[in-house]
Amino acid sequence: MADDTPRYRLQIIDSLAEVDAADWDALAATAGCLLSHAFLHGLEATGCVGEGTGWLPRHVLLRDEADGSLAGAVPLYLKGHSYGEYVFDWAWAEAYERHGLRYYPKWLSAIPFTPVGGTRLLARDTATRDALARALPAIAEESGLSSLHVLFPREDEARALAEAGCMLRADTQFHWRNAGWSGFEDFLASLSQPKRKKIRAERRKVQEAGVSTRVVSGGQITPEQWAFFYTCYTATYRLRGNDPYLTPAFFTHLGQALPEHCVMALAERDGRQIAACLLLSDIVEGERRLYGRYWGAVADVPCLHFELSYYTPIAWAIAQGVSVIEGGAQGEHKLARGFLPVPTRSAHWLAHPAFAQAVEDFLERESRGVEAYVAELGGHSPFKHGA
Repeated sequence: MADDTPRYRLQIIDSLAEVDAADWDALAATAGCLLSHAFLHGLEATGCVGEGTGWLPRHVLLRDEADGSLAGAVPLYLKGHSYGEYVFDWAWAEAYERHGLRYYPKWLSAIPFTPVGGTRLLARDTATRDALARALPAIAEESGLSSLHVLFPREDEARALAEAGCMLRADTQFHWRNAGWSGFEDFLASLSQPKRKKIRAERRKVQEAGVSTRVVSGGQITPEQWAFFYTCYTATYRLRGNDPYLTPAFFTHLGQALPEHCVMALAERDGRQIAACLLLSDIVEGERRLYGRYWGAVADVPCLHFELSYYTPIAWAIAQGVSVIEGGAQGEHKLARGFLPVPTRSAHWLAHPAFAQAVEDFLERESRGVEAYVAELGGHSPFKHGA
């Protein structure tokens, strides 16, 4: 009887320039623009990842031995730190260091600087997905490095990684989901009276400050608006004493290579732009989603962040038929603004047996804490009962 089990040749590449964009994108066809060759290679080509950044591309390819075609792929990086991940393992790194062990570099599969869930194991079929899940811990073990981390995978991928020996970690984000509202006022009407009153008061503060907002998208975004956005983006990081992760060249690339996915909310006062928020629009597995990514301002206006990052995008999303807005990592304050908790996953493999056991015990306790937290949040829904 013939053996129909697919056979693969594993390859690790140092740049997405080494793989044909059409082949990569064929695997990522339903995964969204954040997994596209243009987005991920753009990060490399514009200096956001690569030498000197702590993100060294080491992408995994599985090629069909029969014909050499690309059957599977994983965006994978050697990380020299834990910045830009939004799944926090600093305490694990500190524990390693205290015991004289090296935690960095580590293996990481993620969309750099982007806490958005979705496909991480790009595969033509389930068998290839499972082969990728098995390959990742094997690569980590053979390398002699401390660990492997896969951030925000799909649930089926998380299960495949668990079967391959990874530990699963639970967390929570806040997402807004469109219930078919006819407009922003219809959305407000579905909220409880205190939440509705609070949002109206916050919007009124912005209006009384003489600020107006508008949304531009796609090719409507001008080079001048991109330049202003970058000024705002860097201002947010400088305010915290940090350097921005992304370069001006990356946003130029984004506007040129993926314009149809770019949405920018702008705030103006007295004919002058004072704040900007960049979101990415996408259709993932048939559902239109909006990802809130970066915001910043050059003027201090009370409640402007809420207006430009939440209320203006919600109004635009309703008008455009967007199903979901993902507001990024953390942010319990989003609950009062119509964003509800949703579970997220990450998968982890640690080489050191004692540390792996300690982390597994911790993750079990943490998971119970996350469940309790989500249950508690369920009692504080911003919506009317039955809405």
